Amino acid sequence: MDRQQIGKDAEQRAERYLKQQGLRPVKRNFSSRWGEIDLIMRDGRELVFIEVRQRRHDSFGGAALSVDHRKQLRLIKTASYYLQQHNCTDAPCRFDVIAFEGKAAAGQPVWYKDAFRI
Repeated sequence: MDRQQIGKDAEQRAERYLKQQGLRPVKRNFSSRWGEIDLIMRDGRELVFIEVRQRRHDSFGGAALSVDHRKQLRLIKTASYYLQQHNCTDAPCRFDVIAFEGKAAAGQPVWYKDAFRI
């Protein structure tokens, strides 16, 4: 399986997991000139922008830590663009990270709610 397919598989597993937790899908793979948001979902009234990461090895800090400050800034800009395009700039929102780590990459994800803020 190539990297793109591994990423798509991780996104599908993350979405399935989050739906089981009560979140509702809104959009998948929303792109802007700044980057892409893997999943956008609703958690009650809150709009959740979700970055999905998978790492087979925890070298360099693992999946969750790979969402560094530069990646966070790109996600924030892309989310702001989404909010403007969909006329929901007043919507409460947060940024979550779903991480599939190490040998457990095929198993349950680790869900970091409200992983970073604007």
